[in-house]
Amino acid sequence: MFHRDHSPCLFLLLLLLSTLCISSISHSQQSTWASKKMRMREKVRTMFYHAYDNYMTYAFPHDELKPLSKTYTDSLSELGNLKLEHLPQDYNGSALTLIESLSSLVIMGNNTEFEKAVLWLSENLKFDVDARINLFECNIRVLGGLVSAHLLASDSSKKLFQGTYNNQLLFLAEDLGKRFLPAFDTPTGLPYAWINLKYGVMENETTETSTSGCGSLILEMGALSKVTGDPRYESAALRALRKLWSMQSSLRLFGTTLDVETGEWIEFSSGIGAGVDSFYEYLLKAHILFGKEDFWRMFHSAYVAVQKYFRHGPWYHEADMRTGKATYWQLTSLQAFWPGLQVLIGDITAANSSHREFFHVWKRFGVLPERYLLDHRMIHPTEKYYPLRPELAESTFYLYQATKDPWYIEVGETIVNSLNLYTKIEGGFASVKDVTTMQLEDHQHSFFLAETCKYLYLLFDDSFVHETNYVFTTEGHPLPVLSAWHEKLPETYIPTNWTFMKRQPEASRISSMSLQVCPAITLKSGQHIESACHIPDARSDYRCLTDEDCGVDSTTCARRSCSMAGYCGLWIF
Repeated sequence: MFHRDHSPCLFLLLLLLSTLCISSISHSQQSTWASKKMRMREKVRTMFYHAYDNYMTYAFPHDELKPLSKTYTDSLSELGNLKLEHLPQDYNGSALTLIESLSSLVIMGNNTEFEKAVLWLSENLKFDVDARINLFECNIRVLGGLVSAHLLASDSSKKLFQGTYNNQLLFLAEDLGKRFLPAFDTPTGLPYAWINLKYGVMENETTETSTSGCGSLILEMGALSKVTGDPRYESAALRALRKLWSMQSSLRLFGTTLDVETGEWIEFSSGIGAGVDSFYEYLLKAHILFGKEDFWRMFHSAYVAVQKYFRHGPWYHEADMRTGKATYWQLTSLQAFWPGLQVLIGDITAANSSHREFFHVWKRFGVLPERYLLDHRMIHPTEKYYPLRPELAESTFYLYQATKDPWYIEVGETIVNSLNLYTKIEGGFASVKDVTTMQLEDHQHSFFLAETCKYLYLLFDDSFVHETNYVFTTEGHPLPVLSAWHEKLPETYIPTNWTFMKRQPEASRISSMSLQVCPAITLKSGQHIESACHIPDARSDYRCLTDEDCGVDSTTCARRSCSMAGYCGLWIF
């Protein structure tokens, strides 16, 4: 029995033991998570090479692999890849999947295979072919892949080449970029959706394009201008983007399809999914990559409109750009990129909320169906497929980077296990034709290697992004954030537009991007930083008639609603 006088000593002893125990558990947990991440990284590496090796065996140098029949496909016009109308006898193939895999090879540390791929492309890839291609898809897949790989190969610190890299990929990228330019020769500056690589815009070519198709070219073509010194590519993409911006409605919304010759909208309903998604994505990423404040102002305006008119709790429906009224209540798999984009502006609460809903649908069906009807709580009857899309993995990677919450590692593990269980076959990874039966389709899309495997690998091993900041294009191709690419501010502008926060041992600058956050914050200095997601109520006295009169709360980023007494507030939880 302990004497009463010893109780303080006993208390301190127990406190010390409990602290040591907790510390031991903490270290043990960290070790467990580190071990799991290494194990999952190797699992993803195995997935990548199973897909890559089968492509190289059965489909190279053609576009994409058909894993069930162990053959290839070149005619992918519905996805915008090269469609050869008159196949030349000496045609060696466009090697689309190889181009898409270049940066993934670097991220996974396979410098030897990367060098071999670059040398083959420099000797065999030709764009002077009679091929009708989709400008948007060829831009994000081929031009983006070449420019990204060129920048990686040019980085001497990475030592990717045993020999000497002589800008071979840059020459290919510039040749392709020049072949894009005739598409922009329209009365509006908006580019045609389709162009022939050899002959330019063909007679009677369709004048219809999508918002993404003409508003998501600035990263790849802008980067091409930066590395070549030729401003034509960036100028063409920027002119198209600004014309598109001028076509927004009074509600600051955009439609889905338009006419490039008349500049008139064709489809007035839109959301954050197919046909529009990468337009929003590139406004923000162009600001990060090129440093132009115009891009931030455009993105912020568009983002506020999306949150006001499309958001319903954690979901995003579609709406008419003219009225803001909901048109289609549906989840599409492409929307799953949105939480990742929200992470980049600090809207973590909203990002996490939507991400969990997407993951709930994934768990319910085993994979993410292409279209899910929210109002009927059922899969769309004709769009039951899952083509190995990367968007959920992409957002999972971004959210883990922002929070370091191990729950996202578990999400990634679930995605990896599902892909191996339902889509892995002897000849590669096959798309799912029907998620209700898991019937497979004979197609392994190139973006499975460019994005899906890449984002899953980065989730478990982010060493690639430790030394350099990258912007990932909508096709997952990394472009380094370089100060030389940013606009230089006038001397009179700089002092008034930087905010300093005290850190030890010296003050560090906080850029405008890091201050545009959600939720709203107040610095220790007393300076209030406005939330990126804040939408004020329609009236300053907070009175309302309907929910439409209420905005988005600046602290929680939650949608405010109208109470029975006629006041806006956070009444619905």
